[in-house]
Amino acid sequence: MNAAATKSGGKPDSQVRIRIRPVGMDKPRAWLAAGFEDFRRATAVSLAYGLFWVGLSIAITVGAFILGLWHWLLPLIAGFMFVGPLVAVGSYGISRALEAGREPTLGDAFGAWRGHVGQLAMIGVMLVLILMAWFNIAMLLFALFFGLGAPDPATIYLALLTTAEGLGMLAVGTAIGAVLAFGAFTVSVVAIPTLMDQDLTFMEGIEASVRSVARNFRPMLLWAAIITGCVIVGVATFYIGLALILPVLGHASWHAYEDLVRIDHGEAEEG
Repeated sequence: MNAAATKSGGKPDSQVRIRIRPVGMDKPRAWLAAGFEDFRRATAVSLAYGLFWVGLSIAITVGAFILGLWHWLLPLIAGFMFVGPLVAVGSYGISRALEAGREPTLGDAFGAWRGHVGQLAMIGVMLVLILMAWFNIAMLLFALFFGLGAPDPATIYLALLTTAEGLGMLAVGTAIGAVLAFGAFTVSVVAIPTLMDQDLTFMEGIEASVRSVARNFRPMLLWAAIITGCVIVGVATFYIGLALILPVLGHASWHAYEDLVRIDHGEAEEG
């Protein structure tokens, strides 16, 4: 567990000091290795948690086709990068159980929100707002590049790859999406595990996350690239690969938090 003890008793006169540790470029690989180790130690529950999200992804895809909204799948898949930290919550709970010397259960995964629901929900709202902003930007870009000559939904993806308008929209959309995704990563990469492990406000969790990225920009940029690449591979396997990838990345992110963040609790000086 994090070396700092969880804040206890909610004392109003306690001071919180968030310390961020510097890490090297070798750490992302170490986090990934630790994630695989946690998956190995809790294979059944981790795989079950991953398969839940695979099933949900397939259900959303099928629903989009049934409702005739399949042309929204690309923005939805890209938007997954914005809310991914919320998906990892269950994996954090599994890793925390392993570190406590317990055999993890599905209750540790699906009940990991317990105790800090309000603060975690605030992070969730913020990430969903970023996701909604992405959807609006995607619609705006479509209108700007295709205008009144928008292709039929049945041929939209072909138009994206074979027309100048489509290629231009892909280039601009990818650039804007990457900026938004890195922004979401910056404010959430260790915010959620920090809030699960410590009795802090969501703003303090965001502070820990932003400072972690700022102090360790190159290693965290590499970590963001690893996460993005792994998710792309998982989606490219028709979601099946996500059954392994999502829990491993979640476990790894828990270990990233433990390497990066230290919380000191002290008593406030008398005024």
